[in-house]
Amino acid sequence: MTGNVFAAECPSRQVLDRIGDRWSILVVRVLADGTLRHGAIAARIGGITPKMLTQTLRGLERDGLVTRTVYAEIPPRVEYALTGLGRSLLGLTRALEEWAETHIDDVEAARAAYDDAAQERAGSDQRRAASRK
Repeated sequence: MTGNVFAAECPSRQVLDRIGDRWSILVVRVLADGTLRHGAIAARIGGITPKMLTQTLRGLERDGLVTRTVYAEIPPRVEYALTGLGRSLLGLTRALEEWAETHIDDVEAARAAYDDAAQERAGSDQRRAASRK
């Protein structure tokens, strides 16, 4: 089956939703270094809640990008690793990471310029409205 992400009902859009999610990208990048437990993944991804990490790992597992291995020990040990399919994303996720880190100053400058212009437009609109009264 060939996908078409521009078609409304194409399942490839769901795949884009998964791999385009910020938490999924970060989990894939962390697991690039090898098999890890939930706590170790959480420790490396600042700001992710345990609930969000669990949801992200389940989604990645469902889509065949991550494996979850449970060891029958006391206490139980659970480890996560990338599958071959998950590893096939590493080039893309590394490129996104590098792009974001390289261009963050440019993005922040663009945001500041946009916000300044928006404030100026809002002030101009308020002055026009006040002069009409």
